[in-house]
Amino acid sequence: MAKRELLILTGMSGAGRSTVAHALEDLGWYVVDNLPPALLPQLAEQTLETHTALAVVVDVRGGKFFDELNSALAQLKKSSVPIRLLFLDATDQALVQRFESTRRPHPLQAQDRIVDGIARERAKLEEIRAQADVVIDTSNLNVHQLEKRTGEIFAAGMLPTLRVNVLSFGYKYGIPVDADLVLDCRFIPNPHWIPELRPLTGLDAAVSAKVLTSEGVADFVKSYVEVVQKMIPGYFREGKKYVTIAIGCTGGKHRSVAVSEEIARQLNNSSSDLEISAHATHRDVGRE
Repeated sequence: MAKRELLILTGMSGAGRSTVAHALEDLGWYVVDNLPPALLPQLAEQTLETHTALAVVVDVRGGKFFDELNSALAQLKKSSVPIRLLFLDATDQALVQRFESTRRPHPLQAQDRIVDGIARERAKLEEIRAQADVVIDTSNLNVHQLEKRTGEIFAAGMLPTLRVNVLSFGYKYGIPVDADLVLDCRFIPNPHWIPELRPLTGLDAAVSAKVLTSEGVADFVKSYVEVVQKMIPGYFREGKKYVTIAIGCTGGKHRSVAVSEEIARQLNNSSSDLEISAHATHRDVGRE
């Protein structure tokens, strides 16, 4: 029998809540949009009798009701229903561009600028974001990529699996805001300075071999995988089912990509009593 689960979906306006809600519906979740938080405990009790996976969208459109979300979450956490909080975020620049492209005002903009509305919403959601079990930065994701990310995280429902996203990135484009762990691999010799490797990426065999056979890299990767493995039982005890490990190099094209692929491979091949599903994604490949 499948276990029950309640997912609270919230985050910044314009960060992709509608896209994620539709993706969850396609995955078999029962989705309720813009419910007053005070009704959450009652809805969860009634709906989860017939639906094992319930997702509720809560956002600033709820006005004063949104302020009740903290107390509703506290009440739900005292119940026997497994609950996760998903927060969607994006940079101010990305959010402004989205609102301008749709020619719609921000819900908290009033007579001011879009950036003023975004600032008010960030302040309002700061405490909720700090409580989130999963944060997804949608700044550089299109609709299809966000749908895919949603499936990677939530298709398994309550299966006892820790999903690990090993995300390569370039420091010159900024550290991913949804990273749980950040690893710097700029100490590895950079294939960028080898003419025949420069146009390639860490997904190409020649670059991967060059990176992974550099002095100390094999031991470095092995040691880091062992550290992550030691953390996994704690993640399960805390009910955390999705972890993002961000692996950075200068441009996010060579070293971080190769190392991310190798860490994901070793995590999937590791022997453990707890099930791990690791995959590598590459945020900045193709940006140069």
